[in-house]
Amino acid sequence: MPPISAILHTLNDEARLGRALATLHPCDEIIVVDRGSTDGTLWVARQFGAVIRTSNPHDSPSAPLQSVRNDWVLYLLPSESLTEGLEASLFEWKLSDASDVAGIPACSARIREQAARGWTNAASSTRLVPKSWRQWDGLLPGHDPRSLLLQGDLLRFRAP
Repeated sequence: MPPISAILHTLNDEARLGRALATLHPCDEIIVVDRGSTDGTLWVARQFGAVIRTSNPHDSPSAPLQSVRNDWVLYLLPSESLTEGLEASLFEWKLSDASDVAGIPACSARIREQAARGWTNAASSTRLVPKSWRQWDGLLPGHDPRSLLLQGDLLRFRAP
């Protein structure tokens, strides 16, 4: 059973972090990497049992990987949440034997973005990566076209 750690990078995300954390049921460990919040972001993270790490803008995006307990890591933005379908896919992933997922380079999810007139579909994004991941696009894993597309979507909400 491959357990999953989740990592979210935050900066003054008090108003939206709770929604993201509330959908991380499949994750065995949740780490919030805070970059200097001055609002209630850390209080919200603690309410959901997240481990809090502090970071600065000069830290490598791979730095939090050194402290995760699990071999697979899910990256999520504070403005995103998992749909029930994606949660189910991650629970199914955890039922796999470690040998079944050994040949998978990474996994991606479809992104649905909240827009002024409803929801729009964005490109899929690599989000579930092995702890040894080295390909980055800012604070998120860089997209790998070989990644396995998980069923379900990531919902990305507009700023409150």
